[in-house]
Amino acid sequence: MGFLLRWVFAFLLLATTFNPTEYNYVQWVRSYGGMNVSIAVLTGLLLLIGYIIYLRATLRSIGGLGMVLVLAVVGAGIWVLYDLGVLRLKDPSMNVWLGLAVLSFVLAIGLSWSIVRRSLSGQADVDDVDA
Repeated sequence: MGFLLRWVFAFLLLATTFNPTEYNYVQWVRSYGGMNVSIAVLTGLLLLIGYIIYLRATLRSIGGLGMVLVLAVVGAGIWVLYDLGVLRLKDPSMNVWLGLAVLSFVLAIGLSWSIVRRSLSGQADVDDVDA
């Protein structure tokens, strides 16, 4: 349940920032941000905090190479689904949603990796602490 919740929050973070509908931060700032600069800045900062939390945790747990590997595995899975005819990639809007789902999956893996590693190895991760 923990991984699913992390994935949902990562997806909401990405989809709130940008999605193919008119209901996203980027579109709102383009249309109304000039009239509501303080709200646009506050919302942008809150989104930035969310990104920093997810990206920092992901980079610390699986690193850049791990992120590329997870993206490669998910990309290969999408390729298999496309080759088997299960997935169609003709709708640009659907492609954006698929991209958001994939990126949120990578972020959720990164945020959950320490828990998975601890479960598999029995060893806890310890952050670098300055003494």
